[in-house]
Amino acid sequence: MLDPASLVAALADPAASERFSVLTGDALVCVDLAGADGGASAAALRAAAARLGELPALSVGVGAAESPAARALAPALDVLLGRDDEAELGVISGTIAAAPLASLGLAQLLRASLARTIYEGLVAESLVYSTLQSGPEFRAWLAAHVRKEREPSREPAVLVVREGARLSLRLNRPEKRNAFSAAMRDALCEALRFALHDPEIGAIELSGAGAAFCSGGDLDEFGTLPDPATAHAIRSTRNAALLLSQCAARTTARVHGACVGAGIELPAYCARVVARADARFVLPELGMGLVPGAGGTVSLPRRIGRQRTAQLALTRAPLGAERALAWGLVDEIAK
Repeated sequence: MLDPASLVAALADPAASERFSVLTGDALVCVDLAGADGGASAAALRAAAARLGELPALSVGVGAAESPAARALAPALDVLLGRDDEAELGVISGTIAAAPLASLGLAQLLRASLARTIYEGLVAESLVYSTLQSGPEFRAWLAAHVRKEREPSREPAVLVVREGARLSLRLNRPEKRNAFSAAMRDALCEALRFALHDPEIGAIELSGAGAAFCSGGDLDEFGTLPDPATAHAIRSTRNAALLLSQCAARTTARVHGACVGAGIELPAYCARVVARADARFVLPELGMGLVPGAGGTVSLPRRIGRQRTAQLALTRAPLGAERALAWGLVDEIAK
């Protein structure tokens, strides 16, 4: 655990990217924000903050940023934890140790997320996701995953109902807790394109059938495409996140139960998210050697900030409805 003064001095070294690296040094930089300030100049603090954003390692600050050095460095850190959240530091460290390449990809995406347009952010996310699909962490997860063969459902993956100026879109794979499959993605894209081309649709509602809004990507489809480059081209052609962002102003998401991966990455684009009290939000992708791939590195920072997005992804712990409301991830808890 470095104090701000020690961190500024360490980052002034041209070899800092070797000392702090998921490949060659420390994969995690921990900073006690209440530690010694050191009286560094404003120029030195600006340089240190910029360098933090370039490190091939992740950084976590703990405690209140009260000194000038801590206040200058805190916005550049990947995660900020209060003293009450300090126990999460061990969980974050374990995630990074298990998936250093995916963790670095996540941090690099989030550092620049708000500076990109939604389209640019989605392209960057897809490229990182595709790169990680070729990496050792995802390959190890895929080798251990037992794929289950199931009969294709005869029901539509998304139920689409038009009532006057209102369009209802309901995820409809309740037997798989609405796991986000290729068929569901394609059906959702088709419905959203329809909404974009019909200006008379004034309100769109996104919901899920069954016990869960969406349990995340259909794991049995992971790794089934010919290659990661083709997968990127498919995501570029049929991108539900991009289409949903274009309909966002007139869309309300009503979520409940498990909201995993795509189950919160997509609703976060909507102008309004209404959650039932039983809703639980999880980003599990780092456990598979991947980053959020349904648009979450773009949508979530715009709702809760990049540091809380990183915290949610690195801890992989469920976030309850009340805390999600406090963070701004949802706008209302349904009575």
